[in-house]
Amino acid sequence: MYVPKTTFIKTVRVMLSWKMLVMFFFGFSSGFPYYIIKDVLKFWMMDANVDIAKIGLFALVGMPYTLKFVWSPMMDGIVPPFLGRRRGWILMAQIGLMITIALLGQFDPEQSLVWIAVFALCLNFFGASQDIALDAFRREYLTSNELGFGTGIWMNAWRLGTFVSVGLSVLADFNFTWQTIFLMLTAVMGVGVLTTLLVPEPVVEERLPVNIKEVIFEPFVEFFQRHYALLILLFILLYKIGDNMASAMTIPYIVQMGFTKAQYFIIVKGVGMLGLFGGVLVGGSIMIRLGIAKSLYIFGILQAISTAFFAVLNHIDHGSYFWTEHSQALLGGIVAFEFFATGLGQAAYATYMAIQTNKRFTATQYALLTSFMGVPGVFAAALTGYMSKYLGWNVFYYLCALIAIPGILLLFKIAPWNSSNEDLEQGR
Repeated sequence: MYVPKTTFIKTVRVMLSWKMLVMFFFGFSSGFPYYIIKDVLKFWMMDANVDIAKIGLFALVGMPYTLKFVWSPMMDGIVPPFLGRRRGWILMAQIGLMITIALLGQFDPEQSLVWIAVFALCLNFFGASQDIALDAFRREYLTSNELGFGTGIWMNAWRLGTFVSVGLSVLADFNFTWQTIFLMLTAVMGVGVLTTLLVPEPVVEERLPVNIKEVIFEPFVEFFQRHYALLILLFILLYKIGDNMASAMTIPYIVQMGFTKAQYFIIVKGVGMLGLFGGVLVGGSIMIRLGIAKSLYIFGILQAISTAFFAVLNHIDHGSYFWTEHSQALLGGIVAFEFFATGLGQAAYATYMAIQTNKRFTATQYALLTSFMGVPGVFAAALTGYMSKYLGWNVFYYLCALIAIPGILLLFKIAPWNSSNEDLEQGR
């Protein structure tokens, strides 16, 4: 299809903008601290022979990421006396992260487990606070046309940040002390601090909230006064529910297909992650050209198709020569397609949520929507084990594909096919 020259130039300008470099560094800074508690801390405690039951309890310190909407209004209503409303909060959270990470590594897991739990909770609080401010910054810093590709860059940099934080823990196998590793982790957070100091504060033309009522209540009142507010929330619940349910059973399915753990790691964590990275970047690029509305339709359909493809492996005779010779290639192809489609959908989904926020209350509304987004991942995914056991893998994956349809159908109301990005902003 012929693309007008002006459109192509506009697309390239967005992709090569300095703003995308800012998105990369801030996305990295957002993802980096998340896995310090989720994975690095576990490696550290395993090395110290901490009881496995106690290690499991540390999942509770992740609560700040779930409850971040509780204190997000403060970040909309209070402007720090330095750097501005967004950069001021970002910098304070980043400094809190650096101090907490550095101090955390100085304890001994065998003797100071309670203090480690306290500092781990603090680390997640500062990490969640940084995310609140960074998400608001991204929404206000990028235009509607830049938001799709910028979100794709952000999401890939977020994953890179998690890989780096976990990767540094490997140094423990090369005689680095954990105290040294935590100081190195602290130093890496300097990337985010430097970016915060160099980037300009986003310009918001809307009047900012000035009192308790406007800070706490108006973000919710403003959102629920919109014509399709409940449908928008329902869409956020349903758009990726089938995809989330299918991915929850990836490991059991692949193991029952006869693949080894090593094959799973190479195919899913290698090929799959490359597909995911490609998906969010390609998805962001397509959104510059097609807009968010059309992208949501196309990417949602591709997500459903890719989920159904997992059932294809069950229709092949596992005792045949074809399966013996080509099973890994088949799994790799299906996983790559599924992760690529997931990346496409994630880019459009995150971008749509961002433009639903009013810039007066970006931090509060985005924190609320992302907390709401996590509900299907907890409750619907919890049922997938029973579904796959009693329905069988074929029915399970076809059903996950069909479950995606209601979310796509809601688009006819909240995001008609020919809607521009401006039409979609704040539920218009």
